[in-house]
Amino acid sequence: MQPDLFGPRDDILAPGAMILRGFAAQPEILAEVTRIAAVSPFRHMQTPGGRPIGVEMTNCGALGWVSDRGGYRYQAQDPLTGRPWPPMPAGFVALAGAAAARAGFPGFRPDACLINRYVPGVKMGLHQDRDEADLGAPIVSVSLGLPATFQFGGPERRDPVAKHGLAHGDVVVWGGPARLNWHGILTLKPGEHPATGAARINLTFRRAR
Repeated sequence: MQPDLFGPRDDILAPGAMILRGFAAQPEILAEVTRIAAVSPFRHMQTPGGRPIGVEMTNCGALGWVSDRGGYRYQAQDPLTGRPWPPMPAGFVALAGAAAARAGFPGFRPDACLINRYVPGVKMGLHQDRDEADLGAPIVSVSLGLPATFQFGGPERRDPVAKHGLAHGDVVVWGGPARLNWHGILTLKPGEHPATGAARINLTFRRAR
């Protein structure tokens, strides 16, 4: 956790898990998010029990993550539009691959990008990402806009959970022995960010199949 005087530092969270500070602050990322949302709008999905999910979501890539009374799953079509999800921009693929390689996972090429929009008062409870067919590939999570508090635990729900602040441009990567660690986002605090206004945008890159 030593700061790099010549660039962003990397914070080790656990074996196989790392925060890359300031790795993804390029303005074109948000421009691409706007283009994607114009085709497949943000929406509140439902849990299998019928409760609305507080975070607004959309996707891009060959597959998108969906949740409804049929369960959690990946599918090629946006259920809201009936059309395929927007293609994943080449810049997104390159960013995810570069972040994964820096964290020790070379050759990562995502086929799904979940795009979440948080507003103040919204959180993401502790969970594991286990809907993917390829659990050997890492998760790459990009934080943009308002700061957030990331919770990262261990592979068991009862394991201790640490809190880590995330700022605009920070990227969290976890895989290998940390791939199924529990994680979440505490309730987003009120604020304004020059790039996103009163919101936080999170891009999560995965290898779903």
